[in-house]
Amino acid sequence: MSIFKKIKEKVTPPNVRLTIELRKPFFILGDNIDGVLQLESKEEFDCTEIRCELECIERVRRIRRIYDATLKREIEQQVWESTTLFSTRPRLIGAMHIPEGFIQSLPFKIPIPPGAQPSFKSLDRIVAWNLKGVVAVEGRPDATSRTIELQVVHPSQVPKPVVPTVTCKYCGTAYPENEVKCPNCGAPRMV
Repeated sequence: MSIFKKIKEKVTPPNVRLTIELRKPFFILGDNIDGVLQLESKEEFDCTEIRCELECIERVRRIRRIYDATLKREIEQQVWESTTLFSTRPRLIGAMHIPEGFIQSLPFKIPIPPGAQPSFKSLDRIVAWNLKGVVAVEGRPDATSRTIELQVVHPSQVPKPVVPTVTCKYCGTAYPENEVKCPNCGAPRMV
């Protein structure tokens, strides 16, 4: 193996295509993120693990007063501060040898804490949930999938399906259309 090939291996991640497929377009606090990490290798290498990384990051815009030496006075400057509110790295597979042409679909289920922050964007505050797949390789940069920003909402923000109702012609009670008789008076449903 030439010295240039060895140097190239040290600074480039393995040639692997990683894609994440999710079962739903949005998720509820306290729910699970269900999906599949698909891996397709285009080179042979050894990995230490294959995992998913889920992070909830809050970014807040602040006004800071800093001293400007050229103006010889303090000026206000806008800065964005970020904090990681939640982070988890569930392992899907441990150490293994991956041959060239290797294709694998790895299902995953990651719980979202019920007390966490939902996704949020405003002029001065952003709460973002990010998910990516990682193939960790010792001695080389890790191969990663595209980072997906998830929509995580409060349970009350989830749109509930509207159930069509029927009004009982005897007692006036509204009840779901799929019931055969009135739950209040027991009269059969009239079509």
